[in-house]
Amino acid sequence: MSDLPFGFSNRDDDERKRGDEPGGPGPSDPLGFGIGGAGAGGFDPAQLGQMLTSLGQMLSGMGQPGAGQAGPVNYDVAKRLARQQLGATVPPVSASTTSAVSDAAHLAELWLDGATTLPAGATKTVAWTANDWIEQTLPTWQRLCDPVAEQIAGMWTTSLPEEARQFAAPMVGVLGQMGGLAFGSQLGQALGQLAKEVLTSTDIGLPLGPSGTAALLPTAISEFSAGLEQSESEILVFLAAREAAHQRLFAHVPWLRQQVLGAVEDFARGIRMDFSALEQAAQEIDPMALTDPSKLEEILAQGTFEPQTTPEQKQALERLETLLALIEGWVQVVVTDAVGDRLPGAGALAETLRRRRATGGPAEQTFATLVGLELRPRKLREAAALWRSLTTDADIATRDGIWAHPDLLPNSDDLDSPAGFIDSVTGGASTAFDDPLAQLAETEAREKAEREQREGGPELGKDGSASD
Repeated sequence: MSDLPFGFSNRDDDERKRGDEPGGPGPSDPLGFGIGGAGAGGFDPAQLGQMLTSLGQMLSGMGQPGAGQAGPVNYDVAKRLARQQLGATVPPVSASTTSAVSDAAHLAELWLDGATTLPAGATKTVAWTANDWIEQTLPTWQRLCDPVAEQIAGMWTTSLPEEARQFAAPMVGVLGQMGGLAFGSQLGQALGQLAKEVLTSTDIGLPLGPSGTAALLPTAISEFSAGLEQSESEILVFLAAREAAHQRLFAHVPWLRQQVLGAVEDFARGIRMDFSALEQAAQEIDPMALTDPSKLEEILAQGTFEPQTTPEQKQALERLETLLALIEGWVQVVVTDAVGDRLPGAGALAETLRRRRATGGPAEQTFATLVGLELRPRKLREAAALWRSLTTDADIATRDGIWAHPDLLPNSDDLDSPAGFIDSVTGGASTAFDDPLAQLAETEAREKAEREQREGGPELGKDGSASD
């Protein structure tokens, strides 16, 4: 999988991922116009009519009332293209299926009560179609994608000399609309594929749906269940337990949603582009090559426009990866304790889901493409092992109490070498962790005392007295 954010592609990855169908859209063809099929140099003139037709459909709404684009991504295009991939009609969820989802969620919640101190977090459980998933999760995708798109779009104008910016001013709006169409097209294709295979609203580990709403997608679950040894009803209860556990965590750890989504925004602010490579490429281009479509495609695919990874981005991605691993690891432990003795096939189901993520399923591929993050399975396994050790060596209340404040969570180094963190909880500091906020206050007091000692005396208040 590529580590590049959406709007960019890696040529080697594109060649590996390009489908077998001639002219089929792929990562190097985000607009889905069929460039890259048969013909000299990968350009098929027979596809030109289809390409222009698709482009005309995308541009037809520009300038019409109500078709305005607010932001760097055209989400109307994204939604339309995503739904087109689902087919003309998506059958609604039947009443019996909706009832089965509700019953599974109710049973899962009862079992989870004994596996965690966090109470139920979902106020309702719903059965979504793929169209419902697109509609209900798009606001969160907008928050995830806008910062990346804004940062990339702004670089094209801010990197120009002042004279060039003034000269290009009349075109900025048009370029913005075209960029929004391109970003919206890529997002729409990714979401359309993901909507057909996602099982719950928290498959990626993010709170994609509305707050307090637990959602399962019965059609995708039926397809996922095909070929597995467990019955579909058993799989439904297992997935309902995973969804309910995610909802408990996001509902009762109020800072968690902001921390996760904020890490994506921090990543976007760190994006930088090397325009010196663009200048050099412009000097070396043979004007005659521009008349040859295959040569032009080769020039544009040389990686000139790829973003440069910065230290700030690496830090943001590490924080995000660690948070997602901790979330998934906690859910895995809690669900195992809740359903393990009740569903004989729970262990095999958990392993199936681990393999699905380890091999880079649609959720991981979409997230890597749109955000630039690849969630490493190694971190998931180590996070689960850490939560399991805390459950065994301490107790459930101590384990769940660590979510009381972000400063109490283990970091990436703790996941790699958890012994020290676990000892700090289960050893001499175990009583302090019965009240995590008290332990945090104790840490702050100790740091303050050390700072006062370095500065040669206690901190003084405005009245000259020593501060508490």
